[in-house]
Amino acid sequence: MKARIALLRSMGAARPYQDTKPLEIVEVDLDEPGAGEVRVKMVAAGLCHSDLSVINGDRPRDMPVALGHEASGIIEAIGPGVSRFVPGDHVVLVFVPSCGHCVPCASGRPALCEPGAAAAAKGTLIGGERRLRYKGQPVNHHIGVSAFSTHAVVSVNSCVKIDKSIPLDKAALLGCAVLTGVGAVLNSGELKMGESCAVIGLGGVGLAGLLGAIAAGAQTIIAVDTAENKRAMALELGATHVIDPMADDAVAQVKTLTGGGVDLAVELAGAAPALKFAYDITRRGGTTVTGGLPNPKAELHIPAVSLTVGEQTLKGSYVGSCVPVRDIPHFAAMMQSGRLPIEKLVTHTISLDEINEGFERLATGEAIRQIVRF
Repeated sequence: MKARIALLRSMGAARPYQDTKPLEIVEVDLDEPGAGEVRVKMVAAGLCHSDLSVINGDRPRDMPVALGHEASGIIEAIGPGVSRFVPGDHVVLVFVPSCGHCVPCASGRPALCEPGAAAAAKGTLIGGERRLRYKGQPVNHHIGVSAFSTHAVVSVNSCVKIDKSIPLDKAALLGCAVLTGVGAVLNSGELKMGESCAVIGLGGVGLAGLLGAIAAGAQTIIAVDTAENKRAMALELGATHVIDPMADDAVAQVKTLTGGGVDLAVELAGAAPALKFAYDITRRGGTTVTGGLPNPKAELHIPAVSLTVGEQTLKGSYVGSCVPVRDIPHFAAMMQSGRLPIEKLVTHTISLDEINEGFERLATGEAIRQIVRF
């Protein structure tokens, strides 16, 4: 069948993106789903900094690629051997498929699935296939999802079924912003009621993490970002304090507010200086979690002895250390009950044809989360 996709042919385009148009909206041939695969009719997809980092070249991928990874949709067709889904099911797409058999998957850490990571690096589905062709030539999949498409063929391991009562435009954010941000706070950081928490980087993922800290019952919640409008939004969402990290006394401000530093600092900005700031404001015995994706060449420099004498913990968080089949329904229930009002993070709703303008807004910091509605 035919599908319309946002195709990226090369990275590093000049800005503004609404003029250079790095993403081309083209019609492609979409193969029927193979064994263990399904075809999804996309309903909504979110614009994320992880997509932007491919466009600007910070996260290199093989070209051409059908971009997008945070989405929700409806199962339209199933391939041979598929028994977990039927046409009409509502699903959230997950950008790390879990094979269920490798050592990380068998250890309960599906975010680290080894075949899933290998397939993402090659631009294929987890089964090794490419299901998209443009003018007869294969197109790479973006981390198994390729969400900026009217339709996509994906592995069943990239789908999590949700209840049909959940609005799909809200559910799209569950696949990345919520998994990554809320998961970093609750799963990786194990934030406890009454503790103090700082979230560094207030994009869609960071503000989702902030909502997670609020839901966990943190007593002091410090939101950190260089952008005044994002700090203002954090206060509206429930942060108790906001900090501009560029202030000369920013670290001292946090330590004064918390009596020595936060119990948990979560960096979701995707920049090494932000991670250093997060580490510097973590109290002795506290935990620093990073779920950001900086340029692969970026390095972090900390006093090595501080890990020992301060008994500090520094840990990574990929996909929020989540088990998607467990956590997406859980986070969806929190969303439905009002404990995770993630719809407040959506600042723009756009069409697929407006996607370059959307990424320019994301690059300038004007937007938080933008949703493509199909």
